Amino acid sequence: MKEISNNLDQSKLYQQMKELADVTGKLITRYYLQGVAVETKADQSPVTAADREAEQLMRKMIKAWYPNHGIIGEEFGNENTDAEYVWILDPIDGTKSFVSHVPLFGTLIGLLHKGEPVAGIINNPILEQFYFGDGKKAFLNDKPIHCSKCRKIGDAVMCTSDPLNPAKYQSKSGFEKLAHSVKVYRTWGDCYGYGLLASGQIDIMIDPVMNPWDSLPLIPILRGAGVTVTDYHGNDPVKHPESMAAAAPGIHKEVIAMLNRE
Repeated sequence: MKEISNNLDQSKLYQQMKELADVTGKLITRYYLQGVAVETKADQSPVTAADREAEQLMRKMIKAWYPNHGIIGEEFGNENTDAEYVWILDPIDGTKSFVSHVPLFGTLIGLLHKGEPVAGIINNPILEQFYFGDGKKAFLNDKPIHCSKCRKIGDAVMCTSDPLNPAKYQSKSGFEKLAHSVKVYRTWGDCYGYGLLASGQIDIMIDPVMNPWDSLPLIPILRGAGVTVTDYHGNDPVKHPESMAAAAPGIHKEVIAMLNRE
């Protein structure tokens, strides 16, 4: 594999990301099977001991490997974000699914080099799905994956994480127009939906509101699989990580136009 930069080998990075996924996956699975108390954060999103312990574990491992790297995490904030390399951590993306014993959640880990996403993973420990991407290639359990070749909105399968959010945060009419135009519309959401998109099983994935730890780790996987990915309005998703509109390249432009139609 090529080096991501002159001082970070991609093969080593892959193995370290896999190790992070394996260790946290065991921890998260244990809580998933036994049940866990749920707290509500200030933004009204749920959090559990599994979220916190998994992120603490990842931070400890990363600091041992790369003490000069920065970290941005959902549960414990930012450290050294001016560093050349910055890790992005979302210990459980889809906590609502996790606490409901729905297996459509996963751990997101990304790496930025000088502000650009250069590697990312989605790890679903329950379904045993491990996605890795570097912006040029993408893999599911070590097998290459690519997005669909869908070229018509009317043939597309579209997913979103929360069906109420488009009207709350973006254009209600635009999203509803798109939802009524596709062949199938479902809520196989959070990181699970982006894995489906990267592996060609669906054609469009929309999230009208996100945080950097939700979106940035996904970008190298999606790009590596050939997906066209922007924010909700067609802008650079790295500069605007607060939303995402990702689709097969043959329909992405039309998706953006329809989403933003009043």
